[in-house]
Amino acid sequence: MAYKNFIPTIWNEAIEHELERMHVFVADCNRQYEGNVSKMGDTVRILGIGKPTVTTQIGGDIQLSTAETVEDSSTSLLIDHVSYFNYLVDDIDKRQAVGGLMDALSKEASQALANETDLCVSAMSKATGAKKKDNSAVTVTSGSTGGGSTNILEYIDAGLEKLYENDVKPDSEITLTVPPWFYIMLKQAYVKLDTDNSAMLENGKVGRYGNVIVRMSNNVAKDGSGNSLIQLKTKKAIAFAQPMTHTEPYRPEQRFSDAVKGFILYGAKIVRPKEMIILNCTHA
Repeated sequence: MAYKNFIPTIWNEAIEHELERMHVFVADCNRQYEGNVSKMGDTVRILGIGKPTVTTQIGGDIQLSTAETVEDSSTSLLIDHVSYFNYLVDDIDKRQAVGGLMDALSKEASQALANETDLCVSAMSKATGAKKKDNSAVTVTSGSTGGGSTNILEYIDAGLEKLYENDVKPDSEITLTVPPWFYIMLKQAYVKLDTDNSAMLENGKVGRYGNVIVRMSNNVAKDGSGNSLIQLKTKKAIAFAQPMTHTEPYRPEQRFSDAVKGFILYGAKIVRPKEMIILNCTHA
């Protein structure tokens, strides 16, 4: 059978490569826990530790009180998402020999899978633990304010101020992932946003605002009223793990065709809520 000459390992590697290139939201996640999970339902327990109390006195002998128990915190990253594909190919070996089709199918599958994982991370904007900058959506504008609107640069700065108040260092790697309308408005307000550095165009990067990397995505989450829920965060705020990518060819019964099926396992979780602020906003 033709499909026996198909090499799943090579296809797996190709899919992984395309996923990494196409990710936008996932590109700014903490993926250090990925090696600790391997199958659906696996859970990584992520430990956190509080700060001990520091006592200051002026003069006199130190009188130690009873040693305190430093509070700790922990959260679980659960691998609970699976995305898969299953499609027919007339004859895998023939199509590989002709060239082009198998690569195109691989890229289409990769783009579709990358979109699903990005939607998973984007949905963290609505998860428990996601802190909105404002209780209700703010209307932003690229120019002068009025009629209840807020200048877009002042709005971003106010979000950054919230992060800094949470002890996020100004030199941290901070990203802002925005929908197209927000990017256009930001570009109009901040003429220095664009960059000639082609490397900035990877994974949705469209420029910098100060020390903030700006990315653009159509997957930015929305609330029930259609307002955008934009993530302003460090790369440590959300943990993401994709422990498995699997593809295999097979010959469906009652069909004179080969087929390819595959899946990925993944999960995401807010693990440092103080390092992410959700800018809930809209435009006039």
